Amino acid sequence: MLRLDEVTVRFGERTVLDAVDLAVAEHETVCVLGPSGSGKSTLLRVVAGLQRADAGRVLLAGKDQSAVPTHRRGVGLMFQDHQLFPQRDVAGNVAFGLRMRGTGRAESARRVAELLELVGLPGAQRRPVGALSGGEQQRVALARALAPEPRLLMLDEPLGQLDRSLRERLVVELRSLFGRLGTTVLAVTHDQGEAFALADRVVVMRDGHIAQVGTPLEVWRRPASEFVARFLGFDNVVPATVRGERAETAWGVLPVPAGAPQGDGCLLVRPAGVRLTPAGEGLACTVAGRTFRGDHVVVRLRPADGPEIEAACALRGAPEVGERVGAAFSVDEVVVLPPPRPFP
Repeated sequence: MLRLDEVTVRFGERTVLDAVDLAVAEHETVCVLGPSGSGKSTLLRVVAGLQRADAGRVLLAGKDQSAVPTHRRGVGLMFQDHQLFPQRDVAGNVAFGLRMRGTGRAESARRVAELLELVGLPGAQRRPVGALSGGEQQRVALARALAPEPRLLMLDEPLGQLDRSLRERLVVELRSLFGRLGTTVLAVTHDQGEAFALADRVVVMRDGHIAQVGTPLEVWRRPASEFVARFLGFDNVVPATVRGERAETAWGVLPVPAGAPQGDGCLLVRPAGVRLTPAGEGLACTVAGRTFRGDHVVVRLRPADGPEIEAACALRGAPEVGERVGAAFSVDEVVVLPPPRPFP
């Protein structure tokens, strides 16, 4: 459905997208993640035709879009600034694309009501958009983008202003809706949980390049680099030298999975793979901090040598700050990463 072929965008001397290649299959949902300035929103704008590429091509259904204006690309757009029509009420905004497509009044009214129910604004058809909160305006913009059932729907931080409970409900319902409509989706979000729940594949960007592409499970279980691991929130990363099924680190000799790359690199240990032991067993540590995470506690451990370590603990029996404990490491939660190198 969508292919980017060596797309490059420059703003003056700065290269925002650098020869990016990406393919999105029909009926697939792809979410683009990355820190601020990584190029993810620019990528979306290039696909939409709102930003000219300095090099490369965007193809939709195999056709080069270089000379195709935005309104003829058959894409649905929703960006952070909403861009609602202030002179129209909620129903008028949501139905705009349907009216342009020639949808009948009764079908349009049915579709508007269905979408407003979906985004959490039932019965809001006659409300003026100027009287809506920012989050409510965002929901109207999302409904308007979905209304014409576009062949490609593009979303830039679509749920960013919504409260957590509504956001979590909408992610589930949106995934179901996209599957039912057969919509192809390209979305940008900073929320990893949102992306992993919504996407068939996740794209992690860094400095105008794609750092990793994979299913949510692949990216979560096997980050491609230290950058991706730390972007996903994993801080237990330490330089390592791998020999066989062991790695020499500042935390001592740790187990690594069979078949792991040998030689110098980095080791990632997920917090769930750090097991607390009685003082005198395992790696000697002092508890430096505790963070309550709802169903568990993340304990920050300070060893005598090497960086601090995060461990996920059950609520009951989690040690207090200042206690001395030991740490052992589970091979199932260890990932060998390549050594840090200049990017790209």
